[in-house]
Amino acid sequence: MRGPLTTQNQNCYRQLIEKEAYTRLAWKIKYGQEYPSRIAATFRAKKEPGLPKLPAAETILPPIVKREVQAVPEPKLDLKLKAPLMRPVTPKTRETLYDGISTEGKGRALYMRQRLGKGPEEKFDHPQLSSWEYGWKLDYGIDYRSPVSGRSGIVRSTFYARN
Repeated sequence: MRGPLTTQNQNCYRQLIEKEAYTRLAWKIKYGQEYPSRIAATFRAKKEPGLPKLPAAETILPPIVKREVQAVPEPKLDLKLKAPLMRPVTPKTRETLYDGISTEGKGRALYMRQRLGKGPEEKFDHPQLSSWEYGWKLDYGIDYRSPVSGRSGIVRSTFYARN
């Protein structure tokens, strides 16, 4: 089985079957006289002359109902009022984008390296994802040193091999 049979999959499958049935029925109505089916031909051959003729069954399709969906007008928002997701790039960084080509380490490659060097706090005004909130604007101790009385130096020098 490819995947779970959800309600959406069932509805899709039902619509496909209905569409195929309507297409076959429309074709039969349009071209049925020109191309009689084999079943109808065998019934005609086996008819006895004394039997009364039954009226031909007319297939009537339900009328096509065109539903007009009234579109809800979207409120016209001024694009200038929307807050941008990202802070604008500095002109100096923008100039690197158009200077040189990526294969030489300039242009887009240099621009992307400069943008990668910045943290999300510098690129965005507020967190875009809920997972960003955990570390948002945390001050990390850049000058981290091992404690003088701790065991980390001993473990590092005795346990780990140099190569």
